Amino acid sequence: MRLKRIAIFTTVCLFGVGFLISPALAFKIGAVFSVTGRTSFLGDPEKKTAEMLVEKINKAGGINGEKLELIVYDSEGDATKANLAVKKLINQDKVCAVIGPSLSGTSMAVVPLAEKYKTPLVSCAASYKIVWDGEKKQVRKWVFKTPQTDTMAVEAIYTSLKKKGISKIAVMSVTSGFGASGRSELLRLASANGMTIVADEKYGPKDTDMTAQLTKVKGLAPQAIVNWSVGPTQVVVLRNWRDLGMENITFYQSHGFGSRKNITLAAGAAEGVFCPLGAVNVAALLPQGHPQKAVTMEYMKDYKAKYNENLSSFGGHAWDAIYLLADALKAVGCDKAAIRDHLEKTKGFVGQHGVFNYSPDDHIGLDKTAFQMVVVKDGDWALAD
Repeated sequence: MRLKRIAIFTTVCLFGVGFLISPALAFKIGAVFSVTGRTSFLGDPEKKTAEMLVEKINKAGGINGEKLELIVYDSEGDATKANLAVKKLINQDKVCAVIGPSLSGTSMAVVPLAEKYKTPLVSCAASYKIVWDGEKKQVRKWVFKTPQTDTMAVEAIYTSLKKKGISKIAVMSVTSGFGASGRSELLRLASANGMTIVADEKYGPKDTDMTAQLTKVKGLAPQAIVNWSVGPTQVVVLRNWRDLGMENITFYQSHGFGSRKNITLAAGAAEGVFCPLGAVNVAALLPQGHPQKAVTMEYMKDYKAKYNENLSSFGGHAWDAIYLLADALKAVGCDKAAIRDHLEKTKGFVGQHGVFNYSPDDHIGLDKTAFQMVVVKDGDWALAD
């Protein structure tokens, strides 16, 4: 009898200890952002947004009663580090899906991993090549994205230029994955949109002076300049443009300019500059009937209250990715194939960057109407056109 009591006591203790040390059930999603380094202006707001939303979702009861766990790794904008991080998320952390990376180049570096390990990847970068396999001429099965593409941005810019009666332009671009992809689309779509490109100038991602390129452009007298870059270079170009007294030449930036910090860093040089941006950037300016008004205003208020800073396009990319995956997890659980299928069937998802409608032939889900053409006015965004 004594031995039996000891056995029962031991069993109870073991089960009790097991209960105490067992981790709570949770849906795990991974994220790879450029949190630090040269492109931290992309990854920092993405990380902050993702963490804020996961906290919000969990406070509201999680997903089907289970917590949502977010595991974030910093790629520092480096393709090799992004690749290693995604491998770790899939093979060691056993996540249900991956968000990111932040850049077109780092996203392209991890696309093969999503396909190999059959894990849904929702990129926060722009290039259409992220979801499109050029060699096979088909959509990549396991890869989706939330930003508008460079193709859409070019179409929006060309539409705006035509409204202004402008057809003679100069193109400037950074020699990075983002810059190269945007430049390619600017050149490809020029003729069909009635544009004549009189200059095609490039610069490096670490260059600190584009006076030489702009001086060449000035001599060719274009009606407008379209610059394609992200980070400090897009601010340097503006300052050089202003210093050279080229304000009579209309200036357009890509959608990579989507942060008010760029306006601040330009120190007045950005005044009058145009760029296509998602509704997230101009929430307060949207009319009351706009389909994105409610979600963009809520995000703007939540982000500013938590971090005491203005949001940007880039945090909006993470917002869209988090909620797209949260909807999928709620519907199908942590089944990678089912998550992929659910994403592909998503229709009418109202996000920060547009109303998403994915399909087997479209893992972008947006078109050029997802852009608002804005202009810098009095040191802030204003609706243009």
